[in-house]
Amino acid sequence: MSFWVKTNWLIKWIFPKYVWDIPNKDNRVFLTFDDGPTPEITEWTLEQLRQHNAKATFFCIGNNIEKHPAIFQKVIAEGHAIGNHTYDHLKGWETATKAYIDNVLLCQSQIPNPNSQILNLFRPPYGKIKPSQSRKLRALGYKIIMWDIISFDFDQEISKETCLENVLKNVRPGSIIVFHDSVKAAQNLKYALPKTLDFLQKKGLVCDKIDFL
Repeated sequence: MSFWVKTNWLIKWIFPKYVWDIPNKDNRVFLTFDDGPTPEITEWTLEQLRQHNAKATFFCIGNNIEKHPAIFQKVIAEGHAIGNHTYDHLKGWETATKAYIDNVLLCQSQIPNPNSQILNLFRPPYGKIKPSQSRKLRALGYKIIMWDIISFDFDQEISKETCLENVLKNVRPGSIIVFHDSVKAAQNLKYALPKTLDFLQKKGLVCDKIDFL
């Protein structure tokens, strides 16, 4: 499902109950960051967003939230949206459905939700989720957030320039863009994110968080 930089229209058509993009007339795009919170890298990411007056959505791993609660609280304090990325970064295709749902709920237990109107956003690690897992999560009220563009910042075989190009050549209003605030992605992220934010700003595209579906 993540073989394309820009998600193929056919994939979106086959899986219409997942959120692949968010069309809008306000020139909004939606930066998302997977796999944090991660010491130093998440904080650096927050600083870049702050400098550009940008909001984003962080799909957090529950185990990382538990290990780094202060960083996680900083993400919330700076006004970004939070999503669930399982507790242990599980690959849905290789995990029994009950174990997968239990792992999602364990992650959710780490995410404060003082307002019952706040959406439960979920992104499956690797973009891999069984139909049975999807049905159960949606029945529990989760919105499954996929992506329109993936930067492949985590792929250490691509150059930082290619990572940036993956985003800039494909972005349009409504795009959901995937970056990772992780150690593995750090080198590409630190090159691509500031330049992406500069580009979006110059194009009049507004970086918003996902909290209104």
